[in-house]
Amino acid sequence: MIKYQLICDAEHDFEGWFRDSADYDSQAEDGLVECPACGSEKVRKAVMAPAVVGGKRSGSRAARLAEIKRDMGKAVERARDYVEKNFDYVGDEFPEEARKIHYGEKEERGIYGEASGKEVKDLVDEGVSVAPLPGVRRNQPESVEPSADAKPPQSGAANKTDKTRRRKPRVTETKKLN
Repeated sequence: MIKYQLICDAEHDFEGWFRDSADYDSQAEDGLVECPACGSEKVRKAVMAPAVVGGKRSGSRAARLAEIKRDMGKAVERARDYVEKNFDYVGDEFPEEARKIHYGEKEERGIYGEASGKEVKDLVDEGVSVAPLPGVRRNQPESVEPSADAKPPQSGAANKTDKTRRRKPRVTETKKLN
């Protein structure tokens, strides 16, 4: 396996693992390598220093795992930040809005909001493409005005041992893959 440091035309950097150099070349030529932050297929190898194997291993397994965890956390933050900046927040209206977009009743666009597990399952069963949005919301979206026919959001019930209110999982509408 070979690891390449990659960069897209929007200057997002990320890494990719490939069987060998020819595998990367083949996948890149077929448009299969894309930026995880913005989806761009215009990806190139970044300048990298070669790995030199010495007599002793540099860094422990724990240090490498900590590095991977940090990198994954940064990727989650970038993904959430991208969605919050570029998608429309629709709050609890997410399931209905996602359906309207899916069935062509509204213009296709990226949205994110709140949905219960059952609502997500129902959307998936209908063929609506949704995905969980990882991380913690940093930007407070503008408030969403409910439509005239919208039901008021149901409040979550907390049991006697759990004083915290449970949040609905956050999901986002994604473009369909052809």
